[in-house]
Amino acid sequence: MLTILRKRAIPLLGLALAGAACRGGDPQAQGPGGVPVKIEAARIVTVDDSNEYMATLKSRRSAAIMPQVEGHVTRIFVRSGDRVALGTPLMQIDPAKQQATVSSQQDVRAAKAAALEYARQQYARVQGLSATGVMSKQDLDQAKAALDAAQADLRSVEAQVREQEVQLHYHRVTSPAAGIVGDIPVRVGDRVTVSTLLTTVDSPGGLEAYISVPIERAGGLRVGMPVRVVDDTGRVLADSRVTFVSPQVDDQTQTVLAKAAVEGGGRLRPAQLVRVRLVWGTREGPVVPALAVSRISGQYFAFVAEGEKGALVARQRLLQLGQMTGNDYVVLAGIKAGDRVIVSGTQFLRDGVPVSPVS
Repeated sequence: MLTILRKRAIPLLGLALAGAACRGGDPQAQGPGGVPVKIEAARIVTVDDSNEYMATLKSRRSAAIMPQVEGHVTRIFVRSGDRVALGTPLMQIDPAKQQATVSSQQDVRAAKAAALEYARQQYARVQGLSATGVMSKQDLDQAKAALDAAQADLRSVEAQVREQEVQLHYHRVTSPAAGIVGDIPVRVGDRVTVSTLLTTVDSPGGLEAYISVPIERAGGLRVGMPVRVVDDTGRVLADSRVTFVSPQVDDQTQTVLAKAAVEGGGRLRPAQLVRVRLVWGTREGPVVPALAVSRISGQYFAFVAEGEKGALVARQRLLQLGQMTGNDYVVLAGIKAGDRVIVSGTQFLRDGVPVSPVS
């Protein structure tokens, strides 16, 4: 009976060993072949030598609308966000007082015109009598002087009437350009002065990025250098070039102002804070796939396969990384072109572990 049980146990043990061999086990204990990993050679690409800064977008076609007269707002013809054409009425400031002034000046003009007509008639009468010898030359001169004075008075009053009519025109605020109406902080009934901001009118496009560059890097600023507006993921939203570099340093922030014209294509708006990348130049540098990089205690590492004693072993390298280009990191230090970078199976690796490349 014991012999029969031993004979049955031997095949079962063989099956168990075979099953264990098929399932494998810890990748680090797979024998002299090493941990199977995928390896890629670090390649050289052209990368930008750049820095990112925060910039403010300002509209080059934004008009701040302020009244040219004082008074109470009686009507608002538009709403925020409306599209308006050149000359579109925006607001009405109470014109009653100015209309009264214009009417008074017009009455004065009518009186002066009547006085001029009378002086003209008098001059013609004296001129006729002087020709017959009834009136003296002195009387004629006096009549001519009265006529000239009446004409001057009328011209002066007419100028005052035109001035007051222009002032009356300013009580209706119109758009100085075609564009989109911005926020309207005033309400009907508010009293406004010549320093009160009524609203803004922004024409599409025409944005300009205001970039404050630390003085330590300002020496490399030059007109024409590339500027890229990027989002939080590094995706380029707009390409531009520096159009202006300030000759002065801001004494408060110790920065130098640079400007770049930006066409946002509807994705960028005035007064928006954006990230911009100033490209100082280009250079050749290695890149590694992002999957090959791990972050430990705030530092970046990658494994490189190195030949030792006829075998490949994984060696961990401390990296200094630059910006991402696509799905790759630009390596500033730690890896050079041609190094065999391990891009898969890194979770099973530690420094000095043998590895086996797989396709």
